[in-house]
Amino acid sequence: MDALYPPGVYYTCGMAEDSTAPVRGYTATKDQLQARLRRIEGQVRGVQAMVADDRYCIDVLTQIAAIQAALDKVALGLLDGHARTCVVGAEAGRQEERTAEMMAAVGRLMRRG
Repeated sequence: MDALYPPGVYYTCGMAEDSTAPVRGYTATKDQLQARLRRIEGQVRGVQAMVADDRYCIDVLTQIAAIQAALDKVALGLLDGHARTCVVGAEAGRQEERTAEMMAAVGRLMRRG
């Protein structure tokens, strides 16, 4: 099943009580998520440097595997937050739609090489 929303179009799971900022499944851990993504960004830059320095192929591949594992962990955390906040917390009439959307995202994450 394809995503229910086209690329670049997002919905909010809800709104924060005292602001107009949307509440996402990751809102509570946003700082941690951003820190983890910055570390991953650093790892990617490290791989670029390894290639520039003509490092041994297996060493580069090992670092790529570490980056993929780190991204998988981020994705699982986002899915967990989405399930708990946006699916379970959705209005009764939208839970099925949100579940289908989440499963489509899982399908996309599982399709690799």
